[in-house]
This record gives sequence, structure tokens and C-alpha cells, in this order.
Amino acid sequence: MKIVFTPDWFLNGDVLIEFFSFIVLVCFFLLCVRNYKLNKNRNGLYLGAGFLLIAIAELATMFTKIILYYDITLTQNIGQAIVTYQVVHSIDVFYYIGFFFHKLFTLVGFYFIYRLPMKKDASRISSDVIIAVCFFLVSAIFSSAFYYLFHITALILLLLIIGNYMKVYKKNKAENTKILLAAFGMLALSQAIFILSKLNVLYVAGQALQLVSYLMLLVLIIKIQRAPKRQRKSL
Repeated sequence: MKIVFTPDWFLNGDVLIEFFSFIVLVCFFLLCVRNYKLNKNRNGLYLGAGFLLIAIAELATMFTKIILYYDITLTQNIGQAIVTYQVVHSIDVFYYIGFFFHKLFTLVGFYFIYRLPMKKDASRISSDVIIAVCFFLVSAIFSSAFYYLFHITALILLLLIIGNYMKVYKKNKAENTKILLAAFGMLALSQAIFILSKLNVLYVAGQALQLVSYLMLLVLIIKIQRAPKRQRKSL
């Protein structure tokens, strides 16, 4: 079974996009922590936690792809013998574990962000979270056989997030919220394209759109950092 649908000419770009995404997401998390220290708004902190989970997911898939794409061979001399470990060809389970954690942390991160604007009683939230995590586990496990299951689940979560932040934007009309909405919109479009990623060109297009979404987050980070301290409260 082919685990990813990356064309050979795009291997380096694929890993670089994952690395860039990880850096931007970690920076966004740190920005949210800093913002929380300024105004003690827990929503901003939880938003950062959601992006941190997605950053961990990007890190997991980046390391998995490095080993998958580049035929890493470890050799060790023992007397006259050479023990060779063909990591890529002999430990298939490593790939499935790596991609499983990528999918699980991504979905949980999106769910974290989706839940932020919602206010319900604690018992209802606890039961909803348990149900959601169980569903994400099933989605992450079975998407190894049905790759599109993960992307459909991620797309649904992103559409729900966009719906929530549309309501937020209508209330505050903040430029930062508008940029964040645009970034989520690009992410949602990338997941829609990934559903058809068996076509190599569409996989590359999906990755390109995902890169654009994280570039938007980078722009948002720079914009907030350049603003006077008194204006940094709005994410």
C-alpha cells in the first residue's frame, strides 16, 4: 500500500513545507502564551494549545517522511560482519505509527480550536470530548486503509471552526480575526483537495495551499509583534 502520494520531484519540498509549518505553529503557540500573560484571556491560550498539538503532528509526519523518502541505512561493523538495518524497508509499522500520531494530534488540535467559543456545562463538555477523541482514534486508525477518512474529518472540523470565527469576526471586525479566518479557509481548501490526493498534482496543490495558510499565520504573528503592546490583546 502506498502511504503517501508525493511525486518524486516534490520529496524535498514536501519535507520543507512540514518543517516550515512546524516552526510557524510553534511560534504561534508562543505568541498565544505571551498574549495570555498580557491579558489573562484563556481562549487565546487554548487557541495556542490547539496549534501546538498540530505542530506536534507536523513534527511526527516530518520525521516519518524523512525516513520514508530518504532510504536511511544504519551500518555497524562487528568483527568481519556488517550488520545493516534497512530502516525504510524493514519497519513498516514505524510509518503507520508516525502517520497515526500525525492524524490524531491534528484532529485533536482542530477540535480544541473548534471548542473555544462554545460555552456549555462542564459535564456536557467532558462527554463531548470523550466521544470526539474516540471518533478521532477510529478515524486515525482506519485512514491507513481509507486515506480520505482523515481528510474528510479534518475538513468538517475546519468548516465548523470557520463558522465559529465568522461569528467572532461579525462581532469584533478585527483585522487579526480576518487573517485567521483566511488561514483556516486555505487549510479547509487544502483538506478538500487532499481527499483526491491519489492524483500527484492534487497532492502538491494541497500542500501548496497548506503552505499559504501557514504563511498567513506567519503574517499574523509578525503583525501582532509589530503592534504596540496595548494593541496586542486581540488575536
